[in-house]
Amino acid sequence: MKAKEFNPNLIHITRDELLKQLQARLAEKRFKHVLRVEETAVKMAKNLPGADVEKASIAALLHDFAKDDSVKHLSLFKDYPGYDPRWLDYGSAIWHGPLAAMIANRDFGVTDEDILKAVWNHTIGGYDMTLDQKVLFVADYIEPGRTFKGVDKARELAKNNLDDAVDYKMKQSIIHLVDSGRIVYPETINIYNDWTAKRNK
Repeated sequence: MKAKEFNPNLIHITRDELLKQLQARLAEKRFKHVLRVEETAVKMAKNLPGADVEKASIAALLHDFAKDDSVKHLSLFKDYPGYDPRWLDYGSAIWHGPLAAMIANRDFGVTDEDILKAVWNHTIGGYDMTLDQKVLFVADYIEPGRTFKGVDKARELAKNNLDDAVDYKMKQSIIHLVDSGRIVYPETINIYNDWTAKRNK
């Protein structure tokens, strides 16, 4: 999605204006990552019947909007529905998605649940993710700049079965945290358990 104008029912800002804000807020490396995620998400959406290309573009551009924000900024949203005080114990890797979604809702008029949940949950996943939410979840993981071990397998899975790619990302993300000796945000495990239980029915 490269159009300068987004559907105003989805977001109250043009793509060009959003790009300018992103470039001003993010380090150059992060900004380029966001553009690659958008490109990947849009490509995926075009190849998935039922996926929304414009939502894919908007969600991808928003997903790391708050990546470089501070805890002080996060604290401004402590009364927002869904705010979890435990986020402070797990760092921006956990809360930058929710914060970006809250900013998108407050500042850009985004009310579409698919976009907001895709951005909110793009790191650890979410309960009962829709197709559009899964697109961002996987696109962020497999964009061309990613070079971690196993990314080629994730890309191959994404070509053939999106749910397989979602499953792979969930498992590998938890394994990576455990292998690194880091604590795991409890909701990560809850979401994985819910996903696995429903997938195995």
